[in-house]
Amino acid sequence: MVFSSPVFLFIFLTAVYILYRIIPSIRMKNMILLLFSLLFYTYGEPKAIILMILSIVMNYLFGLAMKKENKSRKVCLVFSIIFNLSMLGIFKYAGFGAEMLNRLPFLSVSIPDIALPIGISFYTFQAMSYVIDAYKSPDYIQKSLFKLALYITFFPQLVAGPIVKYYDFADQIDRRETNPKMTAEGIKRFITGLSKKLLIANTMAYAADYVYDLDTAELSIPLAWLGALSYLFQIYFDFSGYSDMAIGLGAMFGFTFKENFNYPYISQSMQEFWRRWHISVSTWFKEYLYIPLGGNRKGKVRTALNKLIVFFCTGLWHGASLNFIVWGLLNGVFLMIESYRIINTEKWFKPFRHIYAIFVTTLAFVFFRADNLITACRYIGHMFSPSGGIEQTAMFMSRLTPLYIIVFVLAVIFSMPVMDKFKAKAENGKSAAIYEYGTYGISMVLLGLCILSLSSASYNPFIYFRF
Repeated sequence: MVFSSPVFLFIFLTAVYILYRIIPSIRMKNMILLLFSLLFYTYGEPKAIILMILSIVMNYLFGLAMKKENKSRKVCLVFSIIFNLSMLGIFKYAGFGAEMLNRLPFLSVSIPDIALPIGISFYTFQAMSYVIDAYKSPDYIQKSLFKLALYITFFPQLVAGPIVKYYDFADQIDRRETNPKMTAEGIKRFITGLSKKLLIANTMAYAADYVYDLDTAELSIPLAWLGALSYLFQIYFDFSGYSDMAIGLGAMFGFTFKENFNYPYISQSMQEFWRRWHISVSTWFKEYLYIPLGGNRKGKVRTALNKLIVFFCTGLWHGASLNFIVWGLLNGVFLMIESYRIINTEKWFKPFRHIYAIFVTTLAFVFFRADNLITACRYIGHMFSPSGGIEQTAMFMSRLTPLYIIVFVLAVIFSMPVMDKFKAKAENGKSAAIYEYGTYGISMVLLGLCILSLSSASYNPFIYFRF
């Protein structure tokens, strides 16, 4: 996959940044970013660029229809939602829908072989965000097709998020500045994200992939938990790493993106977890689905139903498979149980709250990672049922290499706000400058380690590229 080619990425980023810095006017800077964003996607998905351009043009026209004097603006909004969801449905869910129909008696539907365009879930939601924001406030109507295209195609977060809502991006299109401090912080943030992916997520992936590739009959309790915990850290450092890279690249070009992760593994409940995990998608569903459905304003039964709908859609958004739907619904069920105090973690001893949240999250991610629903259920069964023998013990011990143990410990440490506490102490004391220069030095060391990692054949693309 071209997006995972380090040589391509280095040449691409270097070229676009140099040109961006040379050109003085903000208008030309935007044109350069748009051109390179389109080239970036075209190089990786030549055929799918047509679909993206169609999405841009249609949503641009839908946005223009959101003028106050247009009496049919609500009808246009409905048509825009139907268009975007239909596009997503055809290219992402047509095969899954056909498989579900074939499970019904006396039905036989041919399963279409449609390739999933990279990033379609992300840029479709961003396009919908624009039209809905324009409907809510016509002040957001973008009269320039090129500026809207820049918002939808901006390459740092194009293929794997985070989802940037239009009202967070609109003011920065024409009014932003780039200074040395912001650039330096952006580069440092980019290196942090790259390190999360290459040094931690990839190491966790080796163990997770090894265990999940086994037949479930070969699993023992230690092996099953090893795979589940490894994937728990793999997906966090993989996706938060990409989000850090996107935020860092955005800062280098003068854009400020909101945080997408806020140490979710320190959560003490599933409600807190979803305030900290994949913030951009959870807030998108909250603003554009949960609240329009009525939120919590129409009684307990309707609130519960609204939450289940939201988490059903959250699971389905992540993938066209029953196990993703179960993952979403499982999270939704625990949120409802907590909101109705069936489980009241506030009365628990604090460490037990953390254990509970991590326990539920780990089990839920088994459905996320497993190939199918049946495999996920069997896998979870082996997490709690004694089985295996000397062979399984040997397999388990073979994964516990010194490198894995060290990286696992680091994963636990850096999934907590350790560096934030160091930064807060430094800023409140006399060692702020030492801390700042120290972080830049550490960044250079991490960059060197990343280059060494990239020089091997072990590099693999980000998990969220397939969504």
